[in-house]
Amino acid sequence: MRFEISPDQIKKANLPHELFLTNLIANHILLAVAMGGLAGSFPWVMAIIPAISFGILGFTLWRAKRGIGRDSWYVMCHWQICARRSRIFLVMLGLLLVAVVLGWIGYAYGGMMKEAVFALVIGVGILPVMATVLVLIIIESDALYHANQAKLPDWVVARFPNAEARVIEDDPHLTHPAP
Repeated sequence: MRFEISPDQIKKANLPHELFLTNLIANHILLAVAMGGLAGSFPWVMAIIPAISFGILGFTLWRAKRGIGRDSWYVMCHWQICARRSRIFLVMLGLLLVAVVLGWIGYAYGGMMKEAVFALVIGVGILPVMATVLVLIIIESDALYHANQAKLPDWVVARFPNAEARVIEDDPHLTHPAP
């Protein structure tokens, strides 16, 4: 649904999406590639990436919880959208952490070969996280576009109703050009 929202509120509603996209693109893609060159000599340097990510995701969840009742309805709804996706991403990072811990235990106490541990961590942890990153980049880019168009998904409107919100009907000629 599209709502009548001021440009100032639209700008504030963009912030959670921009923050989430920065975490996904700058941290999980660009920084991961940059740190990958150092990982051969200093493997623990890769721990910086999830540390930054947990910090950003934690801030997003905290800010979304804090925004209920404090922010305007439209801005609060966009923080809730990002909080929902942050929880999904935290589950995936938790899966990666479990894979790393199991790999370490298998190597240190179970006699697993180093190559088997790498296969476990990459296959069960890193690959699903990277696939999730790519999917979330697409979804968040769309959410950022919708934030700029003063739109909200139906599930958010149903979960956080606002009787005072003024719905604007989309012009069918603008959204679907004639064939």
